[in-house]
Amino acid sequence: MTKRLASKHKVDRRLKINLWGRPKSPFNSRNFPPGQHGGSRRKGKPSDYGIQLQAKQKLKSYYANMNERQFRNCYRKAIKKRGDTVENLIGLLERRLDTIVYRAKFALTIFSSRQLINHGHIQVNGKKVNISSYQLKEEDIIELKEQSKQLATVDVSLASKERDVPDYLQLDEKQKKITFVRIPKFAEVPYPVLMEPNLVIEYYSR
Repeated sequence: MTKRLASKHKVDRRLKINLWGRPKSPFNSRNFPPGQHGGSRRKGKPSDYGIQLQAKQKLKSYYANMNERQFRNCYRKAIKKRGDTVENLIGLLERRLDTIVYRAKFALTIFSSRQLINHGHIQVNGKKVNISSYQLKEEDIIELKEQSKQLATVDVSLASKERDVPDYLQLDEKQKKITFVRIPKFAEVPYPVLMEPNLVIEYYSR
């Protein structure tokens, strides 16, 4: 297990939000940063840079705590595409295979979604894909391999009432298959907390 995955439970407390909206989040009972002096730190007025950095950390952490290089590359691709940069950035993040497997409720967390993919349980259009950052296209079909459809963790996740499958995905729960209908707009993405991708763009364009 990488240091990044091992520290995922500290992310909520460090950012001072329940980032994934989970009832078992440590932030629910300890709503202050981790560490010996986490509950006694002074609260000063944040600078514009601090606000932008916080927005970037929230969005980056939400997507399985992506590393800085991957996230910056998404930003660079977003500014090169025609159209609104905010919509382009969110579209690129929502087209990631690990994001869609999570949205489809094949996994309880974005981290376990990445694990499903890395272990070879996921197919795209009938072919195995084990790259979490794989970019999906509209009308792509994502499903579990036949041998993986009996995984108990997938059944538990599908039965969970924590999240709903968004409208831009079409789920066949019986076949454990999902169709990526369209790239969503920022307003359609079911973030459990306020995200401010416009501040992320400002952060990188300084």
